[in-house]
Amino acid sequence: MIDFEIPTPIKRQVQFITMLGEQVMRPVARYYDEHETERPWDYINLIWPTIRDRGGRSFSVEDGKEKVDKEGKPRPRIGYLMLAHVVEALSWGDAGLYLCTPGGALGGAAVDATGTPEQKERFLKRFSEGEPKWAAMAMTEPHCGSDTAAIRTTARLSEDGKEWILNGEKIFVTGGLMAAKESRGFVVVWATVDPSAGRAGMKPFVVEAGTPGMTVTKLEHKHGIRVSDTAAIVFNDCRIPYDNILGSPEVVKGDAEHKGFKGAMKTFDATRPLVAASALGIARAALEFTASYLKERGVKVRYGIAPHLQTAVERDLIHMEMQHRAAWLLVLKAVTKMDAGEENALDASMAKVKAGQVATYVSQKAVELLGPEGYSCKLLVEKWMRDARINDIYEGTGQINRLIVARRLLGYTSRELR
Repeated sequence: MIDFEIPTPIKRQVQFITMLGEQVMRPVARYYDEHETERPWDYINLIWPTIRDRGGRSFSVEDGKEKVDKEGKPRPRIGYLMLAHVVEALSWGDAGLYLCTPGGALGGAAVDATGTPEQKERFLKRFSEGEPKWAAMAMTEPHCGSDTAAIRTTARLSEDGKEWILNGEKIFVTGGLMAAKESRGFVVVWATVDPSAGRAGMKPFVVEAGTPGMTVTKLEHKHGIRVSDTAAIVFNDCRIPYDNILGSPEVVKGDAEHKGFKGAMKTFDATRPLVAASALGIARAALEFTASYLKERGVKVRYGIAPHLQTAVERDLIHMEMQHRAAWLLVLKAVTKMDAGEENALDASMAKVKAGQVATYVSQKAVELLGPEGYSCKLLVEKWMRDARINDIYEGTGQINRLIVARRLLGYTSRELR
């Protein structure tokens, strides 16, 4: 029997986040959507103590000790399950503000996925102390997005072998300004140590905020999630300590494992279900508001009757609910397998594909059902539609994740599938 009861610790967190969403995030969501260069410090300072007190390790939310109950029996880990519910609830409050939450974020996930125990301690400890700080991950470049094997940012050893020297440009770095310049954070930069080795030459490097040679050159003006900064970062002879390479610097040409590339994919296996959870938080906000708005105007949804007896609006709302629930079940499966230490790459991509599609569909349908008021800035519905769209684009587009699903289901290599 599958138990879908939410564990009590998660319930308490979701209750707190829901209150935060209602009282802190929703009231200022429109303001920060229209003033995207401003920082939401009231929200940041309010949420930071909670992040800091939990160790600040957003993607390594439980330590390595085995959890046991009063009878000494092992308890299932719920770290990623907890995080999925928290991310969903924060995005229900406001997705843009959620992306401004201090902590390790995607950069921390990369450290967790590819770093040594010593590196995890060294780079992530900062998120459990002091003032708010952020981490980010930089992979996309002007000439390549989904084709990670084509990255041109290079890392070469200095003559004395004590430093790595980075050169190149990264774009669309979520939280890049906050991580690279406005806090004592860091950016995990994916670069190649041997361009001739292809994906096997890809390695992640931690570049501390304020490092000479790392410059934020541009902030994007975006369709949605506007309050979250999205930056372009240039590395010009940027020198970092030798020990700031995550994992092994060894490159084996023709290595079928592509350890550097696998490290990137392992990072995404952890974060894609959380992007999916964020998408579904936006979808739930749009769905709940639309149902409530229509109910107040006399539109009732009759469940349990044949579809041909329902109105078009009833059928739309029921279909929206059905799609939302189906996508959420995929998220739960992906994070539960992550907590259990099981392979979840297929589940992560499935969840990401479905949730991105559902969030776009539900939010657009909400605008449609509410008509002119849904399209106007009087309500937050049109903002949710704009915010939702990014979830089918970043951390692997819907198309790329569909290819991943197809490859794993059919057993084909990327070349065979092409």
